[in-house]
Amino acid sequence: MVDTQSSNFGYSTATEDAAISARDTSTVLIIGAGMGGLAASIRLAAAGRRVAVFDRAAAPGGKLRAVAVAGRAIDAGPTVVTMRHVFDDLLRAAGTSLAAELRLAPLDVIARHHWQDGTRLDLRQTAEASEAAILAAFGPHAAGEFATFCRRSRALYDALDAAFMRNPSPDLLDLGRRTGVAGLLALSRASPFASLWSVLGRRFTDPRLRQLFARYATYSGASPFAAPATLMLIAHAEQRGVWTIEGGMTMLASALMRAAGRHGARFHLGAPVAEVLTDGARVRGVRLADGSEIAGRTVIAAGEIGAIAAGSLGAAARAALGRAAAAPRSLSAVTWQVVAHARGFPLSHHNVFFSRDYPAEFAALAAGTLPTDPTIYVCAQDRTQHRPQDRMLDRMPDRMLDRGGPGPADRNAGAAAERLLVLVNAPPLGDRAAPDDAATDACWARVRARLAAAGLTLDIVGSAVTGPPGFERLFPGAGGALYGRDLAGWRDPFARPRARTALPGFYLAGGSAHPGPGLPMAALSGSFAAAAIMADTE
Repeated sequence: MVDTQSSNFGYSTATEDAAISARDTSTVLIIGAGMGGLAASIRLAAAGRRVAVFDRAAAPGGKLRAVAVAGRAIDAGPTVVTMRHVFDDLLRAAGTSLAAELRLAPLDVIARHHWQDGTRLDLRQTAEASEAAILAAFGPHAAGEFATFCRRSRALYDALDAAFMRNPSPDLLDLGRRTGVAGLLALSRASPFASLWSVLGRRFTDPRLRQLFARYATYSGASPFAAPATLMLIAHAEQRGVWTIEGGMTMLASALMRAAGRHGARFHLGAPVAEVLTDGARVRGVRLADGSEIAGRTVIAAGEIGAIAAGSLGAAARAALGRAAAAPRSLSAVTWQVVAHARGFPLSHHNVFFSRDYPAEFAALAAGTLPTDPTIYVCAQDRTQHRPQDRMLDRMPDRMLDRGGPGPADRNAGAAAERLLVLVNAPPLGDRAAPDDAATDACWARVRARLAAAGLTLDIVGSAVTGPPGFERLFPGAGGALYGRDLAGWRDPFARPRARTALPGFYLAGGSAHPGPGLPMAALSGSFAAAAIMADTE
């Protein structure tokens, strides 16, 4: 793991960059070293632009973070790489590739799913292997429905890839022209104006498969009962490949920072920005929390749109958002980072234990409470093709780790314990201190009981917990919402803010900007911001 503050890959002091910017206001100032900010820094620095990146955290990555538990580092944000081509394309601009920077391993089992009636199903890397698993578990009719679903999700992905996901400024009227006849047909077959839940009810006779694919709505922090049916394209995105990274997911952030640093980008970690400064007409720089000012006529805010809307970067930045400032929030989560002896259930890397009543689960979330019977996600991070990173913490600088909050009190020492990330969805009420500790503890008790009922017993060595209030502290201004604006209908994907804002010189990137949340989408947003800047300042 790279020591981000003492490496030769672009770290400098804010004072040094202040001196540079005093002479040359062409430096692009990037607020946030999450995926959007890192991608923008690579694009701009590789194109010869002077770049300075500022982040309040002590490590790059944003939500791509690790938590230290019992002397080991547990990925506590994204746990795999999908849409690998996005990162290869990004790193190609810097003269390198993912394979040159990192060791990746493909996941054969994308996810292992368990229902409370005892049914278990593995979705696998290829559609053919998944179809065979569905045939064995649910019969020929369900396998046929899945084959049809795969064809339609692939057609939908192909239709929306260039027209929406890789389009920096999509609109509904232009969508038809960009997708062509085949794309319009794929869109119509997907029923884009209907909810994901309703369309899946027509695609799958078995309610368990409907529930399985409805879960894709939560990848965007949305309810399947409101989110648009176009989210079914995620099924094909996963079938294009899912990879883990040796050493953990934070290695990706370090690799991207190194790539940007080789081209001259300078990083200031532990340096929060307090305000975007203007001269009344356009951006003129930023003011750091320590009071120092850095001059620059171009600024990218690559963080939470909700935080900007709450005034975290000042009145001018907030006003530049326009209507995007009033966006409804996506879901939050409660996550437990656990080192434990896991016995009984045969865990894969990704495991999903479904609730018995999906409508009741999301009704509880909409009402602002934790469900009594939640769907539980468990990432068993040592069950991959990589060697277990038993002492990864020994090679990771302390500043790269989040120490997390106190978790359950079980402490049973042992040598064969493994790292687990356990997650349930939660309402985005962290700025109201909800759920409180009592509700979180009660939820953990229910989670343990549910896992035990499925055959999974956890003898815990150490743990930490992060709920909506914790996420609000880590990423202020969003109430713990982890995915930007809520997707409550077909218009909402088009309502995410684009790279350009109403304030000249002020641009947006990150998972709450277009094209949306998730590592590849946030990386695309950074590329969009960089492209807009280069077009506007030629």
